[in-house]
Amino acid sequence: MDGIINVYKEKGYTSHDVVAKMRGILQMKKIGHTGTLDPEAEGVLPICVGKGTRLCDMLADRTKAYETVLLLGQETDTQDTTGKVLARYPAEPDENQICQVVKSFLGLYMQVPPMYSALKVNGKKLYELARAGKEIERQPRPVEIFDIQVRKICLPRVTLSVTCSKGTYIRTLCYDIGKKLGCGGCMESLVRIRVGQFCLEDSIKLGQIRRMKDEGTLEAYIMPVDSFFHDLPELVTKPEEDRLVHNGNPFSPVFVGGDAKEGDCFRVRVYDSQRNFIGIYQYEKSKKRFYPQKIFLGGS
Repeated sequence: MDGIINVYKEKGYTSHDVVAKMRGILQMKKIGHTGTLDPEAEGVLPICVGKGTRLCDMLADRTKAYETVLLLGQETDTQDTTGKVLARYPAEPDENQICQVVKSFLGLYMQVPPMYSALKVNGKKLYELARAGKEIERQPRPVEIFDIQVRKICLPRVTLSVTCSKGTYIRTLCYDIGKKLGCGGCMESLVRIRVGQFCLEDSIKLGQIRRMKDEGTLEAYIMPVDSFFHDLPELVTKPEEDRLVHNGNPFSPVFVGGDAKEGDCFRVRVYDSQRNFIGIYQYEKSKKRFYPQKIFLGGS
């Protein structure tokens, strides 16, 4: 099995737990996830298997979308309701004020990572320091909110939908909104509804995956590696070029079939003459050759 499975991560599991359970279900070691979800969060967690693990870094960079409930009136040490309450305030903003503040986070903003996160400082994960009762200064990092909408207001709760860049902490966004409103806030719930092209409605739970594996129907739900690059033109090599691409070597732009055209630098998905997916190549005009960017043919 090589590709990506769109897993619905349920509450109570860490992302690492899901990988461990998938290894048990599939009896495979080469399995990886594509972006951590907190244990109490749920939703889309693409899992890469076999040669698909070479896509993990690419998927981690994809735009993500969430639905979250912001609880106004309290702040916690984890910035969500699982943590210790540090302060409580009256939550009395009006709806117009809430909408204006929420919209003010649209675009680029500098976000300070939470202490309860897996980011490393001097080789130590921040959450390890936090659990030891230590708090250190964190440098703000640029993140981008592509879209943010208020879906429902029923004080002290505000339901939001957020589309954002990688590296965005929704817990911290909730905290920052509460801080700007002057009443404090923390995240009460979180559902990830999309990662790149992977959507919530197409995701499947671990129990379903186990049943489909036992029934022999799971492979139909595994997204092939090459389909991840469906937006790139394809290039099919001549038989005499097969040896070059099988070894990950550059090759000339003479090919049979496909819809790629020679020009300035462009990327293509390359197949050998037998339609085996090789990987992603980029054309370098100065050298008049295609060079490999990421190879998927070969051992898992």
